[in-house]
Amino acid sequence: MSAAAARPEAPATPQAHPVLLAARGLRKEFGGFVAVNNVDLDVRHARVHALIGPNGAGKTTVFNLLTKFLQPTSGSIHLLDQDITRTDPAKVARMGLVRSFQISAVFPHLSVLDNVRVALQRPNGLASQCWLPLRSLNRLNGRAMQLLESVGLADRRHEPAADLSYGRKRVLELATTLALEPKVLLLDEPLAGMGHEDVHVVADIIREVATERAVLMVEHNLKVVADLCHQVTVLQRGEILTSGDYRSVSQDERVRVAYMGTEDD
Repeated sequence: MSAAAARPEAPATPQAHPVLLAARGLRKEFGGFVAVNNVDLDVRHARVHALIGPNGAGKTTVFNLLTKFLQPTSGSIHLLDQDITRTDPAKVARMGLVRSFQISAVFPHLSVLDNVRVALQRPNGLASQCWLPLRSLNRLNGRAMQLLESVGLADRRHEPAADLSYGRKRVLELATTLALEPKVLLLDEPLAGMGHEDVHVVADIIREVATERAVLMVEHNLKVVADLCHQVTVLQRGEILTSGDYRSVSQDERVRVAYMGTEDD
């Protein structure tokens, strides 16, 4: 791992950075195989928390447990001080826990603006009112443009989403995710496959997004993790290896071995 130092930060305090999403003793078994074991997490308001680890460490499984795509074998999950351990995914999303996926999920033949307007239908009570005329969506234009301006896509609002580069598609996906007004945002490898320029753009957007919500992200770009994240949790074989700020985590010999192996491997 790179020894790059994280940005200096004051310690998180309960008053300034309350825990919005918490997991305790999270465990998931698949037919006797333990994919996740005894995972504890505290994801705080206005903080970016990275979940990192080698391939197969269990990061995506943890994401699927937190968002209720999978039910834990044991353990508990609390969102905004409410127990959501057995809550269905749709209700969890309505409560404010929203995730992105590794694969870009935009409507390629809709315009950039219409992609965001579609996402805005649910929080504005229009998702089930399919009989309304198309012009009824015009009421969403103001908020849609605010979101596009916040991610730097306002000048491309009339272009088909298919015409965007891969990195800009991921930026558009972030705008549609923000349209759901999440209190806790889970980002699954948001920078994967991006060019150098797009990485910096999206990292800056995530930094700004996190000023008003909690962010938990799976990310393999350790330079970005070092610069962006306030807390880092390292998984190995489904268990937490260590957790802390990037400086302390990157200097942990167990983390170095987990990422790079030993001379005897």
